[in-house]
Amino acid sequence: MSHRGITPMTTRLVVAQTWRDTYPGASVGILTLHDVANQGSCAALDDRKAWLESSLRRRFEGQGRDGIKALPTIRAYAAYYKQFRKTYHVQLQLESVALKGRPIANESPGLPRPLVEAMFVTELDHLLLTAGHDLDLVAPPLALGVADGTESYVRINGEQQVLAKGDMVISDALSVLSSIIHGPDRRTMLRPETRNAIFAVYAPEGIEVQAVEAHLQALRDSVRLIAPQARVGILEVIS
Repeated sequence: MSHRGITPMTTRLVVAQTWRDTYPGASVGILTLHDVANQGSCAALDDRKAWLESSLRRRFEGQGRDGIKALPTIRAYAAYYKQFRKTYHVQLQLESVALKGRPIANESPGLPRPLVEAMFVTELDHLLLTAGHDLDLVAPPLALGVADGTESYVRINGEQQVLAKGDMVISDALSVLSSIIHGPDRRTMLRPETRNAIFAVYAPEGIEVQAVEAHLQALRDSVRLIAPQARVGILEVIS
């Protein structure tokens, strides 16, 4: 079912029964924002990033990796990633910032900021996996499903990628947009000229719908630090 759409869906997400059957406790959040900006720097976002870095270091001081691994959200993603013999990359980023004192890094060097940076800051704050795309490059309808292991797409780094069998995946009418294990595509990546954006949040079993909605709202607020005029088109969680 859908959990409180803020506005009617205009970019329809078709949910495959295989996704419901395979991941009955999972949810996916969708946020679309119009009239955004994706060039230059943003002092308010820089301040938000600096505040988060300090906050995370205070929160996890003396706890070590075990304290981070014990977080319910991290445990939920760790269980999902374990199926694919992978480690949740947001956990590694959190350890880098909170335990090693390193700054929040742009995990995809070369991508335009500040939209990507707003997404990374919110991701690290709430620990929920997020993919961002240029909405004007998406070809509806969107489809949420489970990979059969034969699909392929060009990742954001330009490499061709075959999906991992059983991974959650979102596609449009042309190709894959993102998957949990291998991330977003290159075709619809956020660009300097992006003016309308769509963000998808993948939440495996163990993460409450309310947490996903709170993450989407925080991401909206982060983007509005960059573009106060940004308008919400969709803010919805599908579970």
